[in-house]
Amino acid sequence: MTGQNVRWGILGLGGIAAAFAADLPLVPGAELAAVGSRDQATADAFAARHGFARAHGSYAALAADDEVDVVYIATPHAYHHAGALLCIEAGKHVLVEKPITLDLPTAAQLVEASRIHGVFLMEAMWMRCNPAIRKAAELVEEGTIGWVSSIHADFGLQGPFAAEHRLRAPSLGGGALLDLGVYPIHLAHLFMGLPASVQAWAHLTPERVDEHTGILLGWQSGAVGALTCSINGESRNAASITGTDGRIDFPPGFMVPRSFTLSRAGKALETFEFEFPGGGYQFEAAEVQRCLAAGELESPLVSQATTLEVMNLLDSIREQIGVFYQ
Repeated sequence: MTGQNVRWGILGLGGIAAAFAADLPLVPGAELAAVGSRDQATADAFAARHGFARAHGSYAALAADDEVDVVYIATPHAYHHAGALLCIEAGKHVLVEKPITLDLPTAAQLVEASRIHGVFLMEAMWMRCNPAIRKAAELVEEGTIGWVSSIHADFGLQGPFAAEHRLRAPSLGGGALLDLGVYPIHLAHLFMGLPASVQAWAHLTPERVDEHTGILLGWQSGAVGALTCSINGESRNAASITGTDGRIDFPPGFMVPRSFTLSRAGKALETFEFEFPGGGYQFEAAEVQRCLAAGELESPLVSQATTLEVMNLLDSIREQIGVFYQ
């Protein structure tokens, strides 16, 4: 790294890469170093549009760039493992877009590789780095709403999507679960930990990916979680955490909230607001930089153990609903 700056690269230059790149200049010390695509013209255009210093026409060239410290993997799900492993083996720190891979074995391979090569690895679950989410988690930890008894969360996109769309492609990890369901599941895991029971049901597309999925979680404490995700209808996209002494409600867009409300019996409704510029991706980038400055090879906000536990839940759900990626 050059002084206090962290030199960023982006591998894979689709829509999520553009959103991340737009927020990166909001992070103090973030240097827009290089991008990599399988097409040189695409890389050149992206670098020029977002202000990156260099553009590479292959992923391997980006991984080999000595003036890049950390690479954000922004390819479709099915290519996360290969892109991340390429960069890890080249000695780069890595932030991998969620879900980190398609299944638990490949996710575990990345974790093991990062430890062997001594590099930072984090799943880009930006929701866990969001200031509103972090404040709500702090309140729950302090016992503000008492014993947490239930969580409800939903995430649905308005469909229908054409048969050729990536969300319907088994080879690309299509379906609602990995794109959308990962958010309610991560939220439940954040506030309530690893569940003891997982039950799921889904309706599948003709391609055999989940069109909409319902998930019921149960914890040893007696708490329950009811989660849904869908690619055939826009749901409320909101979330609630209920406890014996109160409730926290996240408004629509709970995956990147700028506010939440706290309801408690006998007390006035409290609203917590968090104004910030950009789209919210800057918080995960800032957490990566904080960890690198502190010499930490994983983040406590999105730990590698958390990533593996959530991926194990996703695998269990997929097995129950009969979704298999080709």
